Amino acid sequence: MFSSTLAIPAFLLLTFIYVIAIFFHYNNHRKYAHKRPPGPPALPIIGNIHLLGTLPHRNLQSLANKYGPIMSLRLGHVPTVVVSSPEAAELFLKTHDHVFADRPHTQASDYLFYGSKGGFSQYDSYWRNMKKLSLQHLFGAPNQELFVRLRREELKMVMKSLDNAAKMGGVVDISEKLHGLFEDIVYKMILGRNKDDQFDLKGLISETLRLAGAFNIADVLPWLGAFDLQGLKQSCTKISRELDQLFEKIIKKHEEAPNTQKDGKHQDFIGLLVSLMHQPKDDEQNCQITRDDIKATILSLISAAYETSAVSVEWAMSELLRNPRVMKNLQNELETVIGMNRMVEETDLSNLNYLNLVVMENLRLYPVAPLIPRAPAKDVTVGGYYIEKKSRILVNLWALGRSPQIWSDNADMFYPERFLNSDIDVQGHDFQLIPFGSGRRKCLGMQLGLTTVKLVLAQLVHCFNWELPLEMKPDDLDMTESFGLTIPRSTHLSVVLTHRLSYKVYDEL
Repeated sequence: MFSSTLAIPAFLLLTFIYVIAIFFHYNNHRKYAHKRPPGPPALPIIGNIHLLGTLPHRNLQSLANKYGPIMSLRLGHVPTVVVSSPEAAELFLKTHDHVFADRPHTQASDYLFYGSKGGFSQYDSYWRNMKKLSLQHLFGAPNQELFVRLRREELKMVMKSLDNAAKMGGVVDISEKLHGLFEDIVYKMILGRNKDDQFDLKGLISETLRLAGAFNIADVLPWLGAFDLQGLKQSCTKISRELDQLFEKIIKKHEEAPNTQKDGKHQDFIGLLVSLMHQPKDDEQNCQITRDDIKATILSLISAAYETSAVSVEWAMSELLRNPRVMKNLQNELETVIGMNRMVEETDLSNLNYLNLVVMENLRLYPVAPLIPRAPAKDVTVGGYYIEKKSRILVNLWALGRSPQIWSDNADMFYPERFLNSDIDVQGHDFQLIPFGSGRRKCLGMQLGLTTVKLVLAQLVHCFNWELPLEMKPDDLDMTESFGLTIPRSTHLSVVLTHRLSYKVYDEL
C-alpha cells in the first residue's frame, strides 16, 4: 500500500524532470549547435506533432510556405527535415543521394516486414542483392510478354463486366472495379494465383498499408512504446501473424508444385524466389535467401503495385469527369489513333501522346506517395544546413506538384496541356515532377506501373462514355483524399456509363 502510494508522485516527479531536461536540451542545442533549417517552435515532449493534422502533406506544404523549402520540425524526439522545392529535392535525392539512401526505422515496418526487410530495408548489401533480383527477374525484359498476356486477359474480364453494367444502365462503383482489376493483375504476377482462391489478401494488404502509413507516437517517443496507446502494435502483430500464415501456405504450394512454363521458367516472382532459396549461395547471389526474405519481398511488391496503380487510375477518372474538355480531347485522340472498331492494345500506347500528358498531369497532382521518407547514414551539411544522423527526411511530393512557383497560378488545375512541348518526364531526373522518387531508392516498378495505368485508363475512356450519377455536376464531385503510404480518395467514385464503340467489339468480349 505504501509503495503504491509513493509510486504516483514519484512518476510525476520523474516525468516533470524529463520534460524540463528535454526542453532545455533542445533549446540549448538549437542555440549553440550548427546552423539548422528554420522551422516552427516546438512544444516540450511532442515537438511539432500537433501541426501535422489528418492530412500531413497539406499541412507541411502550408508550413513550408512560411519557413522555406528546407524546413526543420521535431516530431517527438525525432529531428525531421521537410523538403518542398525541386532544388532542395535534388540536393537530398541526387547530390547527397548516397547519404540519404536509408529508410527511417519504424515499429510498423519491424512487425509487418520481418524486421524492416523488403522495401523497408536499409541501404546495404542485402537491399542491393534483392534489388538486382527484382530488376533481373520481375521487371526485366524476359517477363514483359508474360505480363502483356496477363494484363490483356484480366482487363478483358473487367471490360466484360462493365459492358454488362452499361446494358443495365445502373450506377457502377468504379473504385471497386479498379481495385479488383489491379488486385488480380498483381496477385497473378507475383503469386501466380487469382484473388478468388484461398489466398485472398485484399483486406490484409489494405490494413498493412494503413498501419504502415499511420502516425505512430511510439516511433517519435520510444518510451511510450510499451504502452501501445494507439493500439498499433497489437494491430500490427495480428496482421503480421495472419499474413505470415498465408505466405507460408503459398510458399509450400510452390515448393510442392512449382508454377513454371514449358521452358522451365517461373511464371511468377515468388516461384523464382523459392527456387533461389533452395540453391546454394554462389558468387552472383551475395546472400542466402530465407523464407522471411521471400515474405517481406512479396509483401513489399504487392503493397507497392496494387494500391498505387488502382489509386492513380481512380484519380485520373475523377479528374476526367470533372473536366469534360480533357475527357473529350482524350477520346478524340483514341478515336483517331485506334478507331471505333477495336479495343486499345499495348502497342498503341506509344502513339497516344495526349494520354501521356493526362497521366503526367495526374501524377503531378496525385503522386504515387505524397511523402518520400529517407534517413541520413551520417551527419551531413546540405544547402548550408546541418542534418544530424538521427534525423528523418520527408520529401513532400504533394508540395512539389502543387507549387505556384513551379506550375504558375493554375497549379491546382488539371491541365494536361502544360506539358506540351516540355522536356519534363517522370523518370526521376526532373525534380519538379518525381512521382516515383529518384536516385538509388527510386521505384523499381515504375515502367511496369506506367504501362498498366496507361493501358487501363485508355481502355476505360475509349470503350465507354462516363457520367456522374443523379445529375451530379462535375464541381460537386468529392475530391478529398485520405492519408497513408498512398493518398486514395476518401469516398468511392460512382459513375454511369454507356457504350461508345461498335457493338461487335463488346460482343467479342
